[in-house]
Amino acid sequence: MSSDHPSSVHLQTSTEPIASVPEWFGEVALIAHTMTRLGLLSDISERVRFTRKRFGKFEVIDFVAMLIGYALSGEPTLQAYYERLQPFASAFMALFGRSGLPHRATLSRFLAALDEPFVEALRTVFLHDALVRLGPEANVGGLWDRQATRWTVFDLDATRRAARQRALPQGPDLPPPQRRLSAVCAPGYMGRKRGEVVRTRTTLWAAPIAISGSSPVELQAMEIIEESCYRASA
Repeated sequence: MSSDHPSSVHLQTSTEPIASVPEWFGEVALIAHTMTRLGLLSDISERVRFTRKRFGKFEVIDFVAMLIGYALSGEPTLQAYYERLQPFASAFMALFGRSGLPHRATLSRFLAALDEPFVEALRTVFLHDALVRLGPEANVGGLWDRQATRWTVFDLDATRRAARQRALPQGPDLPPPQRRLSAVCAPGYMGRKRGEVVRTRTTLWAAPIAISGSSPVELQAMEIIEESCYRASA
C-alpha cells in the first residue's frame, strides 16, 4: 500500500436499535412463493370462508399466513413470534400478497372462534393439493446411493416442549376459566425448565441434496424477499 494515498475508514454509529432479519424468514419466503405459484393462496381466499365480527379488515388468508409463519419459525410462544416479526411486518405480509399484519389479540380471537366446518374446508384445500402432487418430480431432490439409485428420504422429527401457564383471573362474577391448549397438551412437571403442560411438535420433511455456502435456494429466497419489499413500498 502506498503511503502517499493512505486509506481511510469512516465509522458511523447510532443509538437506534436495528432488528436483524429472523433466520426463518427466508424459509417463509420460499413457502409463500411456492403456494402462490401453485395457486394455494388463491384457493384459500376463494374456497374458505369464515364470517365473524371484530376481525376488522382482515381476511382468512391473513390469519393463515400468520399461522404458516408461526409454524415455520419454531418460536416457543406466539408472543416471541410477534416480537421477532413486528419490525418486518410489511415485508412478511407482502410475501402472501397482503398489506396488514393482524394484531396478536385479533389472531387469538380468530383461533378461539374457529368451528369444525371452517377447519374442514381448510383441510380439504391442503388435502386436495397434496393428492394432486403425491411426490417430487423426476430428478428433483432426493439422495443417490453408490449404485446410482435415487431415494426419497423423509425425516419425522418430534420435539417435546414444556409450557408455563399464566394464572387466570377467577371470581364469582367471572365465567369459569378455560384453556384452549388443554385438548392438545399433557400434564407436565414443575421445576427448572419445566412447565405445567407439555406438547409435542412434529415435523415431516423430505431430505434434499446437501448443499453449502450461498446456495441457489438462499439466493432465490433473497430475491423473493426483495421483490415483496418493493411491492409493499410501491
